[in-house]
Amino acid sequence: MKRTRLMLLALGTLAAATYPTAAHAQSKVLMSGSTSVYPLTVDLIKAYKKKYPNTKFTVSQGGSDVGIGDVARKRVNIGMSSRDQQSGDPGGLTFSKIARDGVCVATNPDNAIANLSQQNVQDIFSGKVRRWDDVPGAKVTGPINLNVRTQASGTQDAFRNIFMGPSLNVTPSASQKASNGLVQTAIQNDKNAIGYLDVNFVSGTHPVPYKGVACNLRNAKSGQYPGVRNFWFVTVGAPKGETKKFIDFARSASVQSSVVAKKYVPYK
Repeated sequence: MKRTRLMLLALGTLAAATYPTAAHAQSKVLMSGSTSVYPLTVDLIKAYKKKYPNTKFTVSQGGSDVGIGDVARKRVNIGMSSRDQQSGDPGGLTFSKIARDGVCVATNPDNAIANLSQQNVQDIFSGKVRRWDDVPGAKVTGPINLNVRTQASGTQDAFRNIFMGPSLNVTPSASQKASNGLVQTAIQNDKNAIGYLDVNFVSGTHPVPYKGVACNLRNAKSGQYPGVRNFWFVTVGAPKGETKKFIDFARSASVQSSVVAKKYVPYK
């Protein structure tokens, strides 16, 4: 009897030593999805961990459709999406808006076009116009080398909705890239290239004014630039627990003004 009690006491001591107290327990949030939303997510996590250092985050990229699919299958807690909810998305999802952002059409700096109309953009990306010789204001000649995003991309969806309209598709001959960074690199390295990308990835390219308005953060915030889309954190049902805590933090007025507004458009 005495030996049994000693064993129980020993197990109790071991349990107390093995398991952290509630005050020191660590929570984990798994996220995946949009390459456009990813940099903002990193900034939000850095700010959040200053206040809640015991929360761990794992974040992977792959495109908006990947994030939405992952969260629907409960592989992650939050899917990052740079496109709006669609009728074909799995049921039961909640889209929480966290920011807004600009999509730019960009060329190589050697081809610093002063302006593109919507008709110009549609002609180029549909493949109707295939040579820079036929584009007003082009600084280079020769074939137009199109760079676009893959079907899983929210930026691709936003570009289609904003610039192309419902009746036109991007030509299948365009080179598809898996991330904004790859589109950026392709444009930087090719004077005949053109593509579309997030406003935060235009360094080393020439973001072309669209409908006479420069694609930059200031014009996106003012509402002048027409190529603005939404950023979302997607969950299964209403957010709960640590997930809700993080999303509420991201959407708070103080974080919208101190973190989001530095590089993006606050969502309200």
